[in-house]
Amino acid sequence: MTSRFALVGYSRTSQARMAGTPRHLGSNHPAIFSSSPEASMKSAPDLIASELRLGAHNYEPLDVVLTRGRGVWVWDTEDNKYLDCLAAYSAVNQGHCHPRIMDAMVNQASRLTLTSRAFRNDQLALLYEDLAQLTGSHKILPMNSGAEAVESAIKAVRKWGYEVRGVPENRAEIIVASNNFHGRTIGIVGFSTDPTARKGFGPFAPGFNVVPFGDFDALQQAVNPNTVAFLVEPIQGEAGVIIPPQGYFRQVRDLCTSLGVTLILDEIQTGLGRTGKLLAEEHEGIEADVTLIGKALSGGFYPVSAVLSNLEVLGVLKPGEHGSTFGGNPLAAAIAREALKVLVEENLIDNSARLGSYFLEQLCGIDSPAIKEVRGRGLMLAIELHPEAGGARPLIDSLKDRGVLAKDTHEDTIRIAPPLVITKDEVDWALEQFATVLTTV
Repeated sequence: MTSRFALVGYSRTSQARMAGTPRHLGSNHPAIFSSSPEASMKSAPDLIASELRLGAHNYEPLDVVLTRGRGVWVWDTEDNKYLDCLAAYSAVNQGHCHPRIMDAMVNQASRLTLTSRAFRNDQLALLYEDLAQLTGSHKILPMNSGAEAVESAIKAVRKWGYEVRGVPENRAEIIVASNNFHGRTIGIVGFSTDPTARKGFGPFAPGFNVVPFGDFDALQQAVNPNTVAFLVEPIQGEAGVIIPPQGYFRQVRDLCTSLGVTLILDEIQTGLGRTGKLLAEEHEGIEADVTLIGKALSGGFYPVSAVLSNLEVLGVLKPGEHGSTFGGNPLAAAIAREALKVLVEENLIDNSARLGSYFLEQLCGIDSPAIKEVRGRGLMLAIELHPEAGGARPLIDSLKDRGVLAKDTHEDTIRIAPPLVITKDEVDWALEQFATVLTTV
């Protein structure tokens, strides 16, 4: 195996010489960081080349190098302006660099950033209070990434199954939906149905049963005495904004209640205003036993996620059984508190519902033979193309050239999810670009 040092120009001999070198840079060590202005003025092609040369190739981004953002707009290194129609997969619901959240971050960063959960801090309890009041949650577990929230929920419901439900040890099963996306950890990709997410990463943990998304009969047949939970997205974002049949989640809620199965809703993308409600579960008037939120919980400033639960599920966790050094840190808590206030006080949820409905209606009116279906809820929208249209990626590139950044998924679908601060004029401008690109295919 090639040494990692050899990849950046170090020989084995130089490695040996460095073996006894302290990790800090001594006075005789050559400087590796330049303070000259030129060092931070590389061209976009140079930056892309460095990224391709040194970075793991686990993404295939558009070749646009962004350098600043404000509201729904972002600018690249050449000062070209783009309307962001992805919002970092709904992490930037409040818009790029929202000044209120920025102020909260800066103020807290100047006071206290991290204590670990070995000590208490003066921001975490306030975040708990805000989340409980806003969502009706009884117990809250703060984490960092969305995947951590999912993994935490899996651990908690398994333990709940053993201690409360009486499921035999190591026999707990969790039902999930096909075409799901809950993160990238080894535990999560083990129950993905996407070959790209799974191939080459096994073996995987047992205990998961996959049923078709939106198929209530299949779910009902899959439940057995060892089933402790059903983990599902209210709308499948990564799969292409797939919305289940009307009434599906009402049936799911009733089934889970009658059989003592925990309903876990992954609202990491759909939650916090994206679909025109605080939580997507509200569209069918239900409440999950466990709700997972993240992304927009920080407005894009910091990794923050949370498991929201009834008393029973998170109540089974005891000290030392689960944790995170950064989870619940004072900086994260202060940022999340302000991000939630912005959503509510600036009426971003209502804006999502109103402009999302308008955006969807206007997209449906575009007369293009390339369009197979337009669907969405709130400002979580998608345009699915006919296979013969040649795929979504060429249209994504054309939209970029016209100043709109969107995302393709599953080859034939364009995802559209702008920040919730978008205005009608900005929606109308975006619609012009979509119409032009789609009618010239």
